[in-house]
Amino acid sequence: MRIDIWSDIICPFCTIGKAELDAALAAFPHADEVTIVPRSFELQPSDGTPRSVEPVVEHLMRKYGISEAQVAAQNDQLAARASGLGLEFNWRGSLAAPTLDAHRLVKLAATVGLAREVETALMTAYFTEGRDISDHAVLREVAEHAGLDAARVAEVLASGEFADAVRADQAEAAALGVRGVPFFVIDGRLGVSGAQPSNTFGRALAQAWATSHPVVEFASETAGDSCGVDGCA
Repeated sequence: MRIDIWSDIICPFCTIGKAELDAALAAFPHADEVTIVPRSFELQPSDGTPRSVEPVVEHLMRKYGISEAQVAAQNDQLAARASGLGLEFNWRGSLAAPTLDAHRLVKLAATVGLAREVETALMTAYFTEGRDISDHAVLREVAEHAGLDAARVAEVLASGEFADAVRADQAEAAALGVRGVPFFVIDGRLGVSGAQPSNTFGRALAQAWATSHPVVEFASETAGDSCGVDGCA
């Protein structure tokens, strides 16, 4: 069973939603048959012009027209929920930054089976360590530490490689009507929007599995006429 997850590196709900899904998978009896596929979604798509990096508090105040106190109240709630999932969310030190290059490295990681590892490492760098994930030096360090080849990382960052794949993900999300992340598509047929609690994900996993693996029920316990490997009776 495949789960596609559209998310952005700097989206707090994405980090929390993935942790909730992981908790659900830990209790799912078929978890070893589930494949997670990270999909790209830039909350602020790059238009080709340089964008400045700024403290997340200032960014949110300007973007939503809210006060510093409102930003603090909202993010303290998020940090508390993240903590309950074993995540450390140091939002006061976070830097709002473009994420196209980070997404491109996740695409690179997918070619060697390390997409989730690199994506998680980038989210940790952003949420926990307060690092600028648009900085190529930071991206190289994080990606290499997560297992990517240093020369290949440098090659991708010096080019526009995988940008088309990032944009294709975003086009597919738009075609699906996705306007916010995280967004989960389970087995190509069941969509789950937002950072839902683990029990919601658990029900969705069970529903998707039951749909794709129907159980044959017998009308009675008495065998009727049939043919088997030893002949017909």
